[in-house]
Amino acid sequence: MLAGELMSLPPYLSSRPDGVYLALKVQPRAPKNEIGHVLGSELKIKIAAPPVDSAANEGLIRFLAEWLGCPRNAVEIVHGHTSRHKQIRICGIPAEEVAERLGTNK
Repeated sequence: MLAGELMSLPPYLSSRPDGVYLALKVQPRAPKNEIGHVLGSELKIKIAAPPVDSAANEGLIRFLAEWLGCPRNAVEIVHGHTSRHKQIRICGIPAEEVAERLGTNK
């Protein structure tokens, strides 16, 4: 990207004053944790943990924090605790950097 060029954000990512929001579709009980592909306005993420006793939610938070290189308390599920469709807030990282770290800004 050239200096002065504005990067357009992927459809699943939005920047707000209180952080960066990710719209995700989570697939629990996957063979391994991995970033999937874009499904419309959501990013698919596969998590190995089962959707029992918040194991998948905790696995998702841990996976995203590690992938993005930020503390776990910077990643929060704000909507969809019991759904596969989730809204995640990430604090302390600009939206463009989140897109770059997720590897989906191509």
